[in-house]
Amino acid sequence: MAHSDIEIVVDDPTAPDENSPAVTNTRTVEMATMALLLALAALLGYDNWRTGAAWDSTGPQAGYFPFYLSVILGGAALYGLVSVALKRTEGLDTFVTRAQLRRVSQVFVPTLLFCFAMQWLGLYVASFLLIAGFMAIIGRIAWWKSLLTAFIFVAIMFVTFDIAFDVIMPKGPLEAAFGR
Repeated sequence: MAHSDIEIVVDDPTAPDENSPAVTNTRTVEMATMALLLALAALLGYDNWRTGAAWDSTGPQAGYFPFYLSVILGGAALYGLVSVALKRTEGLDTFVTRAQLRRVSQVFVPTLLFCFAMQWLGLYVASFLLIAGFMAIIGRIAWWKSLLTAFIFVAIMFVTFDIAFDVIMPKGPLEAAFGR
């Protein structure tokens, strides 16, 4: 069989547009992340100092080790923040484009809504809506297949956790109506 230099290229119709404008660059994201980590370290440090970050006659107080871990986290975040700030010319490449951010948001926003909906609707109803929605809207699968698959998955999950293993899961009004 002869070696061929023919290359087969298949375009992905769902791939993001290469001409999509940049939303932000890597440097900005790194600085924002380091600032958030520094703020988290300060909050954790304050809380653990308030709890007790000293050594008493019985040994370390409750906040002793977590306080020093938050000091280490704060130091690392401060080092990262300063090092990124000093490198003014690096990190200016695109972190995310508008098309990429749109695709990430298609997954992130429904998942975030799922977390909030689970508090009121319960795990099973919220999971049903999330799975059916993802399959039908993002996956472009027929609604009847999406609803059937979501129902079967949630039913298996209910039988496995609630009935077989008797695990306490977040319940909503529908589960309460069935007496579970």
